[in-house]
Amino acid sequence: MKLLIVEDDTQYADALSAELEALDHRVTVAGDGQAGLIAIERDQFDAVILDCMLPQVNGATMVRHLRENGQTLPVLMLSALGRSAEKIDGLEAGADDYVVKPTPASEIDARIKALLRARGWTTGEADTLRAGDILVSPGQHRAWRGERSLDLAKLEFKLLCEMVRHAGSYLTRAMLLERVWGYDFEPATNIVDVQVRSLRRKLTADGSEDPIITKRGIGYMLRV
Repeated sequence: MKLLIVEDDTQYADALSAELEALDHRVTVAGDGQAGLIAIERDQFDAVILDCMLPQVNGATMVRHLRENGQTLPVLMLSALGRSAEKIDGLEAGADDYVVKPTPASEIDARIKALLRARGWTTGEADTLRAGDILVSPGQHRAWRGERSLDLAKLEFKLLCEMVRHAGSYLTRAMLLERVWGYDFEPATNIVDVQVRSLRRKLTADGSEDPIITKRGIGYMLRV
Protein backbone atom coordinates (compact mmCIF):
# COMPACT_ATOMS: atom_id res chain seq x y z
CA MET A 1 0.00 0.00 0.00
CA LYS A 2 0.98 3.60 -0.47
CA LEU A 3 0.81 5.43 2.85
CA LEU A 4 1.20 9.05 3.92
CA ILE A 5 2.51 9.79 7.42
CA VAL A 6 1.82 13.34 8.61
CA GLU A 7 3.95 13.81 11.72
CA ASP A 8 6.13 16.70 12.94
CA ASP A 9 8.28 14.50 15.19
CA THR A 10 10.88 13.62 12.56
CA GLN A 11 12.57 10.93 14.64
CA TYR A 12 9.29 9.11 15.26
CA ALA A 13 8.13 9.60 11.66
CA ASP A 14 11.39 8.22 10.25
CA ALA A 15 11.29 5.20 12.55
CA LEU A 16 7.63 4.43 11.75
CA SER A 17 8.26 4.92 8.04
CA ALA A 18 11.15 2.42 8.09
CA GLU A 19 9.07 -0.14 9.98
CA LEU A 20 6.13 0.19 7.58
CA GLU A 21 8.43 -0.04 4.57
CA ALA A 22 9.77 -3.29 6.05
CA LEU A 23 6.14 -4.50 5.87
CA ASP A 24 6.18 -3.81 2.10
CA HIS A 25 4.45 -0.43 2.17
CA ARG A 26 5.53 2.62 0.18
CA VAL A 27 5.66 5.56 2.59
CA THR A 28 5.75 9.34 2.17
CA VAL A 29 6.31 11.61 5.18
CA ALA A 30 4.96 15.16 5.57
CA GLY A 31 6.09 17.28 8.49
CA ASP A 32 2.91 19.32 9.04
CA GLY A 33 -0.75 19.48 8.09
CA GLN A 34 -0.29 21.91 5.21
CA ALA A 35 2.42 19.72 3.70
CA GLY A 36 0.13 16.73 4.15
CA LEU A 37 -2.71 18.40 2.25
CA ILE A 38 -0.35 19.35 -0.56
CA ALA A 39 0.95 15.77 -0.75
CA ILE A 40 -2.61 14.43 -1.08
CA GLU A 41 -3.38 16.93 -3.84
CA ARG A 42 -0.29 15.90 -5.78
CA ASP A 43 -0.31 12.14 -5.28
CA GLN A 44 -2.59 9.19 -4.52
CA PHE A 45 -2.44 7.33 -1.21
CA ASP A 46 -4.27 4.31 0.14
CA ALA A 47 -4.41 5.69 3.69
CA VAL A 48 -3.14 8.51 5.91
CA ILE A 49 -1.47 8.13 9.31
CA LEU A 50 -2.03 11.50 10.93
CA ASP A 51 -0.77 13.02 14.16
CA CYS A 52 -3.37 14.95 16.17
CA MET A 53 -1.04 17.81 17.13
CA LEU A 54 0.59 19.46 14.14
CA PRO A 55 1.98 22.92 13.34
CA GLN A 56 0.10 25.18 10.90
CA VAL A 57 -2.87 22.86 10.32
CA ASN A 58 -3.70 20.41 13.11
CA GLY A 59 -4.94 16.88 12.56
CA ALA A 60 -8.65 17.54 13.11
CA THR A 61 -8.61 20.55 10.77
CA MET A 62 -6.82 18.53 8.11
CA VAL A 63 -9.35 15.68 8.31
CA ARG A 64 -12.25 18.11 8.19
CA HIS A 65 -10.80 19.74 5.08
CA LEU A 66 -10.40 16.36 3.38
CA ARG A 67 -13.95 15.27 4.17
CA GLU A 68 -15.49 18.57 3.08
CA ASN A 69 -13.74 18.18 -0.26
CA GLY A 70 -15.08 14.69 -0.89
CA GLN A 71 -11.89 12.83 0.07
CA THR A 72 -12.79 9.63 1.92
CA LEU A 73 -9.48 7.80 2.09
CA PRO A 74 -8.91 6.12 5.48
CA VAL A 75 -7.34 8.27 8.19
CA LEU A 76 -5.70 6.71 11.25
CA MET A 77 -5.00 9.30 13.92
CA LEU A 78 -1.91 9.22 16.16
CA SER A 79 -2.54 10.54 19.64
CA ALA A 80 -0.35 11.02 22.70
CA LEU A 81 -1.48 9.24 25.83
CA GLY A 82 -4.10 11.19 27.78
CA ARG A 83 -5.15 13.56 24.99
CA SER A 84 -8.75 12.38 24.89
CA ALA A 85 -10.13 15.74 23.71
CA GLU A 86 -7.85 15.69 20.67
CA LYS A 87 -8.86 12.14 19.80
CA ILE A 88 -12.52 13.07 20.04
CA ASP A 89 -11.98 16.15 17.86
CA GLY A 90 -10.24 14.03 15.24
CA LEU A 91 -12.94 11.35 15.18
CA GLU A 92 -15.73 13.91 15.02
CA ALA A 93 -13.92 15.64 12.15
CA GLY A 94 -13.99 12.40 10.16
CA ALA A 95 -11.00 10.28 11.17
CA ASP A 96 -11.68 6.55 11.03
CA ASP A 97 -9.61 5.25 13.94
CA TYR A 98 -6.85 6.25 16.33
CA VAL A 99 -3.90 4.72 18.17
CA VAL A 100 -1.81 6.02 21.05
CA LYS A 101 1.85 6.69 20.26
CA PRO A 102 4.05 4.74 20.17
CA THR A 103 2.15 1.87 18.57
CA PRO A 104 3.91 -1.05 16.82
CA ALA A 105 3.94 -0.78 13.03
CA SER A 106 2.38 -4.25 12.86
CA GLU A 107 -0.73 -2.98 14.68
CA ILE A 108 -0.92 0.13 12.50
CA ASP A 109 -0.65 -2.13 9.44
CA ALA A 110 -3.49 -4.36 10.72
CA ARG A 111 -5.73 -1.39 11.54
CA ILE A 112 -5.25 0.20 8.12
CA LYS A 113 -6.05 -3.08 6.38
CA ALA A 114 -9.22 -3.34 8.48
CA LEU A 115 -10.23 0.18 7.44
CA LEU A 116 -9.68 -0.71 3.78
CA ARG A 117 -11.77 -3.87 4.13
CA ALA A 118 -14.55 -1.79 5.65
CA ARG A 119 -14.57 0.28 2.46
CA GLY A 120 -15.10 -2.84 0.39
CA TRP A 121 -11.76 -3.21 -1.35
CA THR A 122 -8.51 -4.96 -0.63
CA THR A 123 -5.20 -5.66 -2.27
CA GLY A 124 -4.36 -9.32 -2.53
CA GLU A 125 -1.29 -11.47 -2.94
CA ALA A 126 -2.61 -12.78 -6.26
CA ASP A 127 -2.22 -9.37 -7.93
CA THR A 128 -5.87 -8.44 -7.65
CA LEU A 129 -7.75 -5.35 -6.54
CA ARG A 130 -11.39 -5.36 -5.50
CA ALA A 131 -14.05 -2.70 -5.00
CA GLY A 132 -17.51 -4.08 -4.30
CA ASP A 133 -18.32 -6.56 -7.07
CA ILE A 134 -15.54 -5.28 -9.35
CA LEU A 135 -12.28 -7.22 -9.49
CA VAL A 136 -9.19 -6.31 -11.53
CA SER A 137 -5.86 -8.05 -12.05
CA PRO A 138 -3.28 -5.51 -13.26
CA GLY A 139 -0.72 -8.23 -13.97
CA GLN A 140 -3.09 -10.25 -16.14
CA HIS A 141 -4.81 -7.18 -17.62
CA ARG A 142 -8.18 -8.73 -16.79
CA ALA A 143 -11.26 -7.37 -15.06
CA TRP A 144 -14.59 -8.75 -13.89
CA ARG A 145 -17.84 -7.43 -12.53
CA GLY A 146 -19.38 -10.22 -10.50
CA GLU A 147 -19.01 -13.33 -12.64
CA ARG A 148 -18.89 -11.32 -15.89
CA SER A 149 -15.56 -10.76 -17.62
CA LEU A 150 -15.08 -7.21 -18.89
CA ASP A 151 -13.61 -6.58 -22.34
CA LEU A 152 -11.74 -3.31 -21.77
CA ALA A 153 -9.42 -1.29 -23.99
CA LYS A 154 -6.03 -0.34 -22.53
CA LEU A 155 -7.05 3.12 -21.31
CA GLU A 156 -10.36 1.86 -19.95
CA PHE A 157 -8.51 -0.80 -17.98
CA LYS A 158 -5.96 1.67 -16.58
CA LEU A 159 -8.79 4.01 -15.62
CA LEU A 160 -10.69 1.23 -13.86
CA CYS A 161 -7.58 0.11 -11.95
CA GLU A 162 -7.02 3.65 -10.69
CA MET A 163 -10.65 4.02 -9.62
CA VAL A 164 -10.64 0.64 -7.86
CA ARG A 165 -7.44 1.49 -6.00
CA HIS A 166 -9.11 4.62 -4.65
CA ALA A 167 -12.71 3.46 -4.43
CA GLY A 168 -14.72 5.61 -2.06
CA SER A 169 -12.63 8.71 -2.85
CA TYR A 170 -13.12 11.26 -5.60
CA LEU A 171 -10.44 11.49 -8.29
CA THR A 172 -10.21 14.80 -10.10
CA ARG A 173 -9.73 15.01 -13.85
CA ALA A 174 -6.22 16.36 -13.25
CA MET A 175 -5.38 13.33 -11.10
CA LEU A 176 -6.66 10.92 -13.74
CA LEU A 177 -4.86 12.73 -16.54
CA GLU A 178 -1.58 12.42 -14.66
CA ARG A 179 -1.93 8.83 -13.45
CA VAL A 180 -3.72 7.23 -16.43
CA TRP A 181 -2.49 9.33 -19.37
CA GLY A 182 0.77 10.62 -17.87
CA TYR A 183 -0.12 14.25 -18.61
CA ASP A 184 1.01 17.08 -16.33
CA PHE A 185 -1.30 19.51 -18.12
CA GLU A 186 -4.98 19.53 -19.00
CA PRO A 187 -5.60 19.13 -22.74
CA ALA A 188 -8.30 21.05 -24.57
CA THR A 189 -10.27 17.85 -25.27
CA ASN A 190 -12.54 16.06 -22.79
CA ILE A 191 -10.65 12.75 -22.99
CA VAL A 192 -11.33 11.86 -19.35
CA ASP A 193 -15.09 12.26 -19.70
CA VAL A 194 -15.10 10.23 -22.91
CA GLN A 195 -13.22 7.33 -21.34
CA VAL A 196 -15.37 7.40 -18.21
CA ARG A 197 -18.52 7.20 -20.34
CA SER A 198 -17.07 4.29 -22.29
CA LEU A 199 -16.06 2.47 -19.10
CA ARG A 200 -19.46 3.16 -17.54
CA ARG A 201 -21.25 1.58 -20.53
CA LYS A 202 -19.22 -1.60 -20.21
CA LEU A 203 -19.71 -1.82 -16.44
CA THR A 204 -23.49 -1.50 -16.84
CA ALA A 205 -23.91 -3.49 -20.08
CA ASP A 206 -25.89 -6.23 -18.30
CA GLY A 207 -28.20 -3.78 -16.56
CA SER A 208 -26.15 -3.56 -13.35
CA GLU A 209 -26.22 -0.39 -11.27
CA ASP A 210 -23.82 2.32 -12.39
CA PRO A 211 -20.90 2.18 -9.89
CA ILE A 212 -19.33 5.49 -10.95
CA ILE A 213 -20.44 8.68 -9.22
CA THR A 214 -19.85 12.01 -10.95
CA LYS A 215 -19.63 15.15 -8.81
CA ARG A 216 -19.58 18.39 -10.75
CA GLY A 217 -16.51 20.46 -10.03
CA ILE A 218 -14.74 17.62 -8.22
CA GLY A 219 -14.45 14.49 -10.36
CA TYR A 220 -15.35 10.81 -10.31
CA MET A 221 -15.63 8.20 -7.59
CA LEU A 222 -16.15 4.45 -7.74
CA ARG A 223 -18.72 3.58 -5.10
CA VAL A 224 -17.99 0.77 -2.63
